[in-house]
Amino acid sequence: MFKLWVAIKKEFQILMYDKAGLAVMFGMPLLLVYVITIIQDSAFKIVNENKISILIVNKDKGAEGQKLVDLMKVSGLFDLSQKDSVQNIKQVMDQEDYLTGLVIASNFTEKITDKANLVSSTMMNELGLGEPNDLPKKIKLPALDFYHDPVLQENYCFSIINMVDAFLKSIEGELFINQMCEQLELTESPQQLKEAMIENRVPINRIPATTSDSDKLPNSTQHNVPAWTIFAMFFMVVSLGNNIVKERLNGSFIRLKTMPTSFSLVLGAKMLLYLAAAVAQVTLVFSSAKLTFPLLGLPELTLPSNQLGFVFMVLLSGLAAVSYAMLVGTMVRTQEQAHGFGSMSIVILAAIGGIWVPSFVMPEYMQTISLISPLNWCLEGFYILFLKGGSWAALQNVVIGLMIFIAVCLSLAFVKLKKDKII
Repeated sequence: MFKLWVAIKKEFQILMYDKAGLAVMFGMPLLLVYVITIIQDSAFKIVNENKISILIVNKDKGAEGQKLVDLMKVSGLFDLSQKDSVQNIKQVMDQEDYLTGLVIASNFTEKITDKANLVSSTMMNELGLGEPNDLPKKIKLPALDFYHDPVLQENYCFSIINMVDAFLKSIEGELFINQMCEQLELTESPQQLKEAMIENRVPINRIPATTSDSDKLPNSTQHNVPAWTIFAMFFMVVSLGNNIVKERLNGSFIRLKTMPTSFSLVLGAKMLLYLAAAVAQVTLVFSSAKLTFPLLGLPELTLPSNQLGFVFMVLLSGLAAVSYAMLVGTMVRTQEQAHGFGSMSIVILAAIGGIWVPSFVMPEYMQTISLISPLNWCLEGFYILFLKGGSWAALQNVVIGLMIFIAVCLSLAFVKLKKDKII
C-alpha cells in the first residue's frame, strides 16, 4: 500500500503542475454546463412559455374575422398586434421585429358562412327536411396568408399554423351549429349545443414514460449537466495522454522498471488518480448546478432516486474515460499527437454520441454509428437514471457495453506497452 500511495502522490504532483490541464478538466465543464444550459433553456422558453409575437392584418369587415383574432388573443399563446391594413407586411415585420404575421382575407366571413350554409343545407336535404337551394356544390375558401421570419424553424411554423387551424375549425363548427338550428327553427339549441361540445372535450394528460413514480418532466438541466460533464471527463485524454507520452519519451517508464515495484502498480496509480479527478469533476459540476441554477432562473437539477446506481455510473464513466486516455497515450508517439488526436477524437465521439444533438433526432444510420461512441453509452446511462427511473434492469446493457469498452482499451494499451518492451 505504501508503494501505491507513493505512486499516486507522484502522479498527483505531476497533475498539479499541469495548470492548463487542470483548467481544461475543471474549468471547461463548468463553463460548458452554464453556457449551454442557459442558451438551451432560453430556446425552450421561447417555444414553451413565451407568447408568440404575431402581426395580424384583418382585412375582413365581418364578424368571423374578428372572432378568429379574439380566439387567438384569448388563447394566451400569442403576443398579438392588429392592423386593419398594411401595404407591405414584410416590410412592417422587418421594421417592427415581428417574427410572424397573419393576413385575413377581405371575404373571409362571407365565404366561411357560405360553407356553413352549404354543409347544413346538404345535411338537411339528406335528411329530407330541407328545400332545394342554389348554393354551389363547392365553395372556394379564401386562404389565410401566414408570414414568418426565414430564421424560424419549419416545425415551429407548422405549430403556429396548426394552432390557427384549430381556431378555424372551432369557428366553422359554431357556424354550422347556428345554421342547422336556424333551418330547424330552434332558438335555444345553439347555445346548448356549443356548451355541450366545449364542456365535453376529451382530456389529454402529459405523462413522462419513466419506470419510477416521479412526475417531474425532463428539462434542459437534466439533459445538459450529465452530457457536458461526460464530455469533460473524456477530455482528460489531453492531460493523461500527454503525461503518458512524456514519461515514455523521457525514459521515465524505463527507470520505473528498475525500481523494486510492479510497473502495473504505477499504471494503476495513474488510473486511480485520474478516476478520482473524474469523480471530482462530477462533484464540482453537479453541486454547482444544484446550488446555483435556481438562482439564475434555470430549471432545478433533480438527482436520481437510484443513488447507488448514480455513483456506480459515475465511476464506470470515469473509468471508461481513463481507459480511453490510457489507450491514446500508449498509441501515439508525440505529445502533439496526443493533444491533437485526443481532443479531436473526443469532439467527434461527442458529436456522434448525442452530446450536442440528441441521437434520436439523427438519421437511422447515424443512430447505429453512435453506438460506437463510449460517450453515447455513458449518456444513455445517465438518461436512464435522470429521466427514466434508473432501474438496474434498464442499466444492464449500458453497463455491459461500457465494461467491454474498458476491457478493450486496457487490453490494447497493454499489448502496445508489451510490444514496446515497456512492460
